[in-house]
Amino acid sequence: MKRAYGLGTRSVAVLLLSVSLAGCGLPRSGPSKSEILAGSVEKLGTTYIVPVDARVARAASKSPELGFSADFVTADVVGSDVIHPGDTLSLVIWENVDDGLLASKGVNATELQELQVDDAGFIFVPYAGRIRASGNTPETLRQAITDKLKEQTPDPQVLVSRAAGDGATVSVLGNTGAQGVFPIERPTRTLSSMLARAGGIAVDPETAQITVTRRGRTGSVWLKDLYRNPRMDIALRGGDVILVEKDTRTFTALGATGGQTRVDFDSPNMTAIEAIAKVGGLNTNLADPKGVFIMRDETPEIASAVLGQAGLRETQRVAYVLDLTQPDGIFNARDFIIRDGDTIYVTEAPYVQWQKTLSVLTGTASSANAITNAAGG
Repeated sequence: MKRAYGLGTRSVAVLLLSVSLAGCGLPRSGPSKSEILAGSVEKLGTTYIVPVDARVARAASKSPELGFSADFVTADVVGSDVIHPGDTLSLVIWENVDDGLLASKGVNATELQELQVDDAGFIFVPYAGRIRASGNTPETLRQAITDKLKEQTPDPQVLVSRAAGDGATVSVLGNTGAQGVFPIERPTRTLSSMLARAGGIAVDPETAQITVTRRGRTGSVWLKDLYRNPRMDIALRGGDVILVEKDTRTFTALGATGGQTRVDFDSPNMTAIEAIAKVGGLNTNLADPKGVFIMRDETPEIASAVLGQAGLRETQRVAYVLDLTQPDGIFNARDFIIRDGDTIYVTEAPYVQWQKTLSVLTGTASSANAITNAAGG
């Protein structure tokens, strides 16, 4: 009897030890809600814990807007027929005589191909000399050449054709139908028309972002906004670089969600409720709908508005808390805009740890009974 009692005591000891370790040694997807709250600034931690209501959702959802600055927007459309240094021109000159200045006998038309405008803006035309081409249109240049030649040959007729050169081209890069250097011509004076000339967009229009670099300045716009807002369809300038790329923003989902992963944005503005749905929603067997956290390094301006603390000058760690059980909880989640780099973390419901603990205890008790029975046998 004494021996059996001793074995039973050891079994109970094992059971009690399991109980003491169950709360801290069980597997889980991350910190509990209480552990996150313990790291708040109020408890000498480094993170501000901010419950999300309608006011907070509005204040925290301000994102940097894409768009072009006034320098881009107010630039006038450049006439496609303005000639620049480096451009290449073609001339055809008809003379109203059988034996003209330029044409061979019996031929009254002369073609002058690939006349490049020099750095000073001039071209050379036989019998007309050096003529300024830069800054003129083909029509005004035609008239200037005609005036020079008519003093030497009767009623000359001149045709000037302009091929875009160094000063009237743009570079198109990234996810387009065709990349390359394209001339600014009459149909392609604006951003949207040049994108069409380059074969259109080769990525999802919902996430396509257009960036234009001009003389060291850069502006970006969503493709959808380019078509919705005519002001964003800016006039192009020679030397512009147009880059088309897919939205590179991401957020990370962790904890008791349908999937734990890094997720690409699929729209310019993604709300918290859309982000949660994108990873499969809350895990119905694990998630605590009162403990949905959005972790963010908040800008000083927005942090001041959210926390009601004027004068903040440094980035602040903020953990926004969504309680989806509240009457307006889902509305607040629908209004809260996710930003690049956010982490969405969903805590496990309190009963989950109890369930895991009971599972361990049940298994431990069964093992203890088996030991006791074996000893008694």
